[in-house]
Amino acid sequence: MSTFDMIIRDGDVIDGTGAAARRADVAIAGGKVVEIGEVEGSAHQVIDAEGLVVAPGIVDLHTHYDAQVLWDPACTPSSLHGVTTVISGNCGFTIAPVEPTETDYLARMLSHVEGIPLDALQAGVDFRWRSFGDYLDRLDGSLGINMGLLVGHSALRRVVMGDAAVGGTPTAAQLLGMQALLGRSLAAGGLGFSSSQSKTHNDGDGNPVPSRYAAPDELVALASVVGEHPGTTLEFIPGVTPFTDESYDLMADMCLAAERPLNWNVISVAPGRRAMIEGMLASHERVWAKGAEIVPLTMPSSPTLFINLKNGYALLDPLPGWSSFMALPLDEKTRMLSDPAERNRLNDLAHSPEAGMLADAIADWAVYTVNETFTPANKQFEGRTVGEIAAERGQDPFDCMVEIALADELRTVFCIRGRDDDDESWEMRRELWSNPRLVIGASDAGAHLDTVVTFTYATNMIANARDRGLLPLEEVMRLLTDVPARFYGLRGRGRLAKGYQADVYIFDRERIACGPITWREDMPAGAGRLYAEAEGVAHLLVNGVEVVRGQELTGALPGSLLRSGRDTETVAPGSRLWRG
Repeated sequence: MSTFDMIIRDGDVIDGTGAAARRADVAIAGGKVVEIGEVEGSAHQVIDAEGLVVAPGIVDLHTHYDAQVLWDPACTPSSLHGVTTVISGNCGFTIAPVEPTETDYLARMLSHVEGIPLDALQAGVDFRWRSFGDYLDRLDGSLGINMGLLVGHSALRRVVMGDAAVGGTPTAAQLLGMQALLGRSLAAGGLGFSSSQSKTHNDGDGNPVPSRYAAPDELVALASVVGEHPGTTLEFIPGVTPFTDESYDLMADMCLAAERPLNWNVISVAPGRRAMIEGMLASHERVWAKGAEIVPLTMPSSPTLFINLKNGYALLDPLPGWSSFMALPLDEKTRMLSDPAERNRLNDLAHSPEAGMLADAIADWAVYTVNETFTPANKQFEGRTVGEIAAERGQDPFDCMVEIALADELRTVFCIRGRDDDDESWEMRRELWSNPRLVIGASDAGAHLDTVVTFTYATNMIANARDRGLLPLEEVMRLLTDVPARFYGLRGRGRLAKGYQADVYIFDRERIACGPITWREDMPAGAGRLYAEAEGVAHLLVNGVEVVRGQELTGALPGSLLRSGRDTETVAPGSRLWRG
């Protein structure tokens, strides 16, 4: 009679393929699933899963854990929401490769563009590497969950071009240098190339990030290098939606040059966006007709957005004229906001014609709720909207918001409740989930730590699909596990099947839900972040080892560093591999 490392007994097994759940045991040995069915034998550890779902771990394709993983190898809170595999290095923002002269620039850029406290980065990232391969070696063997990393365009530009990366055009020799550096990074195990030309992405000085200065020929030249390395892919942010025809043509050219699919982030649902989304999908069809495959990630839930005026770059930077203001030190920012003329100027910019729909989406100050305050005088405002408080005071909403924030040294946390929680929006999400040319993702976990709570996306999708009767759980789990794993060509992951890695998520389908959103100051240098656990989680296994039990980490570090070619297979444009 066999002895296994672990047997999960009597669970409702959902294998990730979309097949109906079945009552079965799962046996694990050597980090892999070795039997599914009625398992006879003993094990060193037995988990009683009666009444629980036993499913593959969530695969999250769009995160920014590049820095956080150095001090938080479990990549929380993602692992507490069932995530066993993350892909990081998205949007062109990586901390490798790097030269000693560029460490400060990369840290400040990452802090500004991805909303990660600079104090935490300076205390938690030692930059004891130079090449991308050195950085991967630093992570290998020290991970709580599985991680793969893309190679970021902005880092490549800074290594090769130095200060000229911001505002400059590469010489022919510099372009060849970037191609060679990208090639070495991919050969070392980078999963692909990432870049961004979004106007929301600005560096620590408030200038466009280096990749935004790249002309199409530079992007296509770098994409062509990806095609020389097996098991690689492309990730690109072409701008703010809706895109221009030129953006679609550029993505098609990059895809064809690399002979790889290209994913971009993100299609999000909101009232009134149906026509725009349908137009975008029609443009995608035009690109697919050329033989190129560009694939939108789509956010499956309705997030609450949080900001503060101290460092809420992600939401406020896109407003005309605001990026340079948000990059100012705290004392200068406080001085400007205390000046009525400067305050009026900022408010006018936020509502100028150039702001377009951002004026309603971001600068409708009256709809913000005061979520958390830090002085006794401001406690009375928590839970109330800025509009209500302004009406009582006889103030303009922006003046009211700024005065509350000034009393808290700009730390006041404001939030916008999701405006897309209506039946029409959820039906639009269901339609997008059912589109075989889209992939669920775009959590941005590890970034915008004081701004968005999208790391709960899998938990929210499971709970809303259940409560609203949108899709069967078997299909939800396929979209969260098998589809993204196959899209990135991850070998032996995304399913519960014999021979696959034992990345296993065990939960109560009736209880699974997001827990309370709280503020934790648990990062290096005492920096804080938004945080939430999941209700209804029983166990999370990574490579057959339990890393989460309930809402607690076990401290185990069984995660694998995923390297291209070794841990991934090539997915070509038009392949049916990932779409089933």
